[in-house]
Amino acid sequence: MRVIAVFGPTGIGKTAVAIALAERLRARGEDPVAVSADAIQVYRGLEILSGAATAEEQTRLEHRLIGFLPVTETSSAGAYATLAHSEIDALIEQGRRPIVVGGTGLYLRAALAELDLRPPVDPEIRSHWQRELERHGLAALHARLPSGTGIAPTDTQRILRALELQDAGHAPPPAPGDPSQLWTSDTRHPTLLAALVMDRDALYERIERRIDAMLEAGAQREAEQAAARGASRTARAALGFEEILHGDVQAMRTRTRRYAKRQLTWLRKLPGAHLIDTTGRTPEDVAADIHGMI
Repeated sequence: MRVIAVFGPTGIGKTAVAIALAERLRARGEDPVAVSADAIQVYRGLEILSGAATAEEQTRLEHRLIGFLPVTETSSAGAYATLAHSEIDALIEQGRRPIVVGGTGLYLRAALAELDLRPPVDPEIRSHWQRELERHGLAALHARLPSGTGIAPTDTQRILRALELQDAGHAPPPAPGDPSQLWTSDTRHPTLLAALVMDRDALYERIERRIDAMLEAGAQREAEQAAARGASRTARAALGFEEILHGDVQAMRTRTRRYAKRQLTWLRKLPGAHLIDTTGRTPEDVAADIHGMI
């Protein structure tokens, strides 16, 4: 295996496991580097909300593709894929070991495989639907979608994307959670996928503690500063961003738990993944399991 991917739900401790694994790899003469596969960690200025590796953690394991994009820029899986492929290919060519660390399913696939992305549409079509949204509201636009899209009536981004693709004569975007978009076993390099799972109640407890630590570290100030700088819609999609701006920490907790639940459900169905139960275990124990699979 040339690439190791450590994937798991938010709050499960992926960074700590990657660092412990890197220490084991170094002991056998390897030179590992982490490559982040997270839709929000790409942003500079959202380090707390995204749970990006801290400066101290990055001294223990070099991390790539963290904090390189201003919060005013729009992020996309396609643009990220180009960068991730370049980083991973260069590391392999240098004889180094890429450890892809992520919590965003689409970005994990983007890093490890090829994406089947719909083409961009004429900016004028996009502007048209933006004007329609302002004129008629989101519910009216959702009603114009064909049945069976699986798009929630509150999902502005997906509704607009579906309508503009339809207008341009392209196939609709895949339904949210569609496994054909979120994962493929056909990776670009031989890859060991270590899927970290945990007892749900134990994970929820970790999430509660993590949110408390984020708040203490200044997550609200971070969100306010990003909003004041004109954070893009993709930056504002960070878990807890909108909730914390409105002072609703409980909503932030609820949304994070629900997201983690969806991640766990998807992980357990992931073909080719090695499921590793981390409940009650140290990062070193979990890293030993992964190391034994290489």
